[in-house]
Amino acid sequence: MKALVYRGPGFKALEDRPKPVIVKPDDAIVKITKTTICGTDLHILKGDVPTCAPGRILGHEGTGVVETVGSAVTAFKSGDRVLISCISSCGKCDYCRRGMYSHCTTGGWILGNEIDGTQAEYVRIPHADTSLYHIPDGLDEEAMVMLSDILPTGFECGVLNGKIEDPGVNVAIVGAGPVGLAALLTAQFFSPGQLIVIDRDDNRLAVAKQFGATETINNATTDAVARVKALTDGKGVDAAIEAVGIPATFELCQELIAPGGTIANVGVHGEKVDLHLEKLWSQNISITTRLVDTVTTRMLLRAVEMKKIDPARLITHRFSLDRILDAYDTFGHASDTRALKVIIAA
Repeated sequence: MKALVYRGPGFKALEDRPKPVIVKPDDAIVKITKTTICGTDLHILKGDVPTCAPGRILGHEGTGVVETVGSAVTAFKSGDRVLISCISSCGKCDYCRRGMYSHCTTGGWILGNEIDGTQAEYVRIPHADTSLYHIPDGLDEEAMVMLSDILPTGFECGVLNGKIEDPGVNVAIVGAGPVGLAALLTAQFFSPGQLIVIDRDDNRLAVAKQFGATETINNATTDAVARVKALTDGKGVDAAIEAVGIPATFELCQELIAPGGTIANVGVHGEKVDLHLEKLWSQNISITTRLVDTVTTRMLLRAVEMKKIDPARLITHRFSLDRILDAYDTFGHASDTRALKVIIAA
C-alpha cells in the first residue's frame, strides 16, 4: 500500500509499505477514505517529537471503512463507515476511567507517533471499540475528518480549559491556524463578550472574522497588548488561548491576561518558554495544559448532525494520496497558499 513515511527531521517520502494486519484481538483494520495533515505532523518533521521514530507512517486523523476486526471487537464490523479518533483509548485503565484518554496506558496519542498512522491506504486501529466512531448517515465525510483532532482539541484544550462558559467572558485566541479557528468556532457554543483573534496573517484574520471573531489584530503591525487593553477597559482578557506553540505567543498571552484569568495552552511547544512569575505571582491567574482527550467527540458529532457547527468551513485544499507531498508543501507554506486544512483522499 502507499503511505507517507517519516524519514528523520526534515525528510519524508511516499513509499510502498505492507498492508497492516490484526495484531491484538481488539484491533480493527480500516481502509482510509479521507485523511489530513496536522500542525503536529510538521512538528514531527522538525524533530520536535522524539517519540516518533524514522520509518513511521504519519497521520492521526481520518475516516474510512472497516475492513476486518479482531475477535474482541463488538461495536464495529466489516463495511462500517467510521471516524478515527486521534487518541486511542482502552477505556479500562485508571487514566481512561478518569476521562484522560490521552494518557491511556496502552494508547493515547500513538497513531502516527508510536505506531503507524493514517496517511496511508490502510491503518491498524488498536482498542477499536473505544477509538472509532460510527459516522451517521448523511454527514459529510470530509467534515468528519475535522472531528478526529482539531475540533475536539480547540474545544477541550482551548475553550473548556480556558473556562469561558460564563456569559460575557472576554477571550483572546492567539493564532488563527486550524486549531485556533476550531477554538473560535466552538467558543460560540457559549456567549463570550469580546472574541478577539490575534495573528500575523491577514488572510487568516479575515477568515476569523467570517467565523465570528468580534475583533482581529495583526500583531505584526499593531501593538496587540495595547489594542486588547483598549477593548477591555484596560483589564485584559479573562481567557487567553495560546494556539501556536512558540515562546513569543506564550509570552504574549501572559501580557494579555487579566487578574483572575486563565491562560489555556493548546500549542505544541518544541522549546522552553519563559514564565514571568515576577509579574504574575500576585495576579490569581491559572495556566492550563492538555493533550486532547477526545471526551467531547460524541457531543461534537451531535452538534454537526444538528447543524450547530460546520467544520467543513475549515477545508481549503484537496489532494489525492499520490499527491500527498504536494499537500505537505501547500500546508507547510500556508501563508502563501492560504491553506487551512487539506483533505487527502486515499
